[in-house]
Amino acid sequence: MNQPKTPPKAPSGDLTSLVGALEQSQSVRERVEACADVLGSTKSDVMQNLVKGAADKAVGLALTNMEQVESEVQDCADDLHDVNDTLEQGVAELARMEAALAASQQALAESAAALLVAQDAEQQAKREAMHDAATGLPNREHFNLRLVHAIAQAQRHGLTLAVMFFDLDKFKAINDGHGHAAGDSVLQQVADRLVAHCRAEDTVCRNGGDEFLYLLIHPQGRENIERIAQAVRSAIGKPIEVDGQQLAIHTSIGISVFPDDGALPEELVHHADMAMYVAKKGQSGVAFFADTPESQPTA
Repeated sequence: MNQPKTPPKAPSGDLTSLVGALEQSQSVRERVEACADVLGSTKSDVMQNLVKGAADKAVGLALTNMEQVESEVQDCADDLHDVNDTLEQGVAELARMEAALAASQQALAESAAALLVAQDAEQQAKREAMHDAATGLPNREHFNLRLVHAIAQAQRHGLTLAVMFFDLDKFKAINDGHGHAAGDSVLQQVADRLVAHCRAEDTVCRNGGDEFLYLLIHPQGRENIERIAQAVRSAIGKPIEVDGQQLAIHTSIGISVFPDDGALPEELVHHADMAMYVAKKGQSGVAFFADTPESQPTA
């Protein structure tokens, strides 16, 4: 990824000389106006002396004042030359400052864009770390985090939870008979059906292989849990088209309930797994851990 550009070093930004030049130009203007006043007064004085017949005095006064004005005008011209040089330098400094500001703004924009790219990449990495690449479902790590949080909430508010564990019966035969691409297609279609069935507060994940986990938040009683489980079996059991053939997908679901079947995430998942193998032997395809021999107290 391209690194954002480092903002260029800004010019000094010292415009004191430019301000001084503007003030000096005003002073020159005032001095030139004063010279004009002197010339005006000299003309008036010379005319008066000529009228009085004092020509020598008039000429002398005119020469003296002219020399003073000429000297002052020369000084003003020199000062104006200096002012012009200073103004040119100030304008060049302003241009450098504008260029530096534009470069800084560009560097800031590139840095902001690079930050957004990095944030997007971070979010994508987090998502990939928490989701199954093949189906897009949350993975087991994500499920565990949700289960830990759900248990804490259930303990705080006195609620129940249910964990359903299931796999796809005879999935290996699909992989072997139709290839892994067909198997992946089946997994994706099953995942899509689970997502469509899942409530917003619940979580469904791919546990790995053809295994799935389903977390029910406050399912409100065993009968409702079993109804949801059978609805999941029915959704998954609809024929799936693979290589032009309609394949029937079957599943068996094991269920554990918090807090009766365990207070820890790993207990609930393990007990639901154990119940699933009991479900495979039954006719309904659904079994609760509470009904398994393993859940009964030992003598």
